[in-house]
Amino acid sequence: MRIGVAGLGRMGAAMAARLIDRKHQVFVWNRSPGRTAPLLAAGAKPAATPAALTDEAEIIITMLYDQAAVENVYSGADGLLTGKAGEKLFIEMSTVRPGDARATAAAVRAAGASFVECPVGGTIGPARNGQLLGFAGGEAADFAHAKPVLEDLCRRVDLVGPVGAGATMKLAINLPLILFWHAFGEANALIRDLGCDPEFVVGLFSESAGGPSVLRARAPAVVNALAGRGAGAPTYTIALIAKDLQLMLEEAAAKGFDLPLARQALAVCGRIVKSGWGGEDAAAIPAFWPAHVAGKV
Repeated sequence: MRIGVAGLGRMGAAMAARLIDRKHQVFVWNRSPGRTAPLLAAGAKPAATPAALTDEAEIIITMLYDQAAVENVYSGADGLLTGKAGEKLFIEMSTVRPGDARATAAAVRAAGASFVECPVGGTIGPARNGQLLGFAGGEAADFAHAKPVLEDLCRRVDLVGPVGAGATMKLAINLPLILFWHAFGEANALIRDLGCDPEFVVGLFSESAGGPSVLRARAPAVVNALAGRGAGAPTYTIALIAKDLQLMLEEAAAKGFDLPLARQALAVCGRIVKSGWGGEDAAAIPAFWPAHVAGKV
């Protein structure tokens, strides 16, 4: 299948590489062209503009930083929808608010194309290995069209409702994950004076009722962070966590209620980012409060 991918950050590039592995003919575009080089070496074809990407592909996948980027890539000069969009399928996989997903869907449909949103749970490794968790929103027929491609990227993908439902589910899924990282950081501050080995701590918490699967999956990164060696190459940065928490709070406010835990987590993220940790991976959060208590940050 001829698939275009717009947005080659860590996740977008990993998904494009996965689709190449699955023998699709992949076309790629990124605002910074240098990011296309590894994918071109693997067999992808370049598109000079988003419009050219639409012209070449049957299905176009977008994975972009925020709604401003989505609007620009879809509707800006030489945007995706200025190409030959009629009867194409667009799969939007960025993390945005539900209303923003609906606005993009309306623009796509006005251009005569089909639209499915499918934000995902998971980071670079799962993306590269087709092990993401997909939360799709759209019409049943459009989802059926998109599903074979999404199944190449996801170990599980569900149609959770109309457009906007996928974005809602993604924000909801991210919230307890984010809160865990903060809670585990505070727990480590409590036991800092015990002088426990980080590997022992992570192993013990992993076996407890409060230790989620992400702690086991990210154990080496967390151990390294607690030991002062850093969490390694980021997959979900603390700055991105702050962005997602803000989206959650805005969505809750639009529905007439507050998310006090998310609000407090955002305030904590603000302190962490101001300390220069914004580009660090989420797995570094558990190391922040022990370091803070020790006067190191």
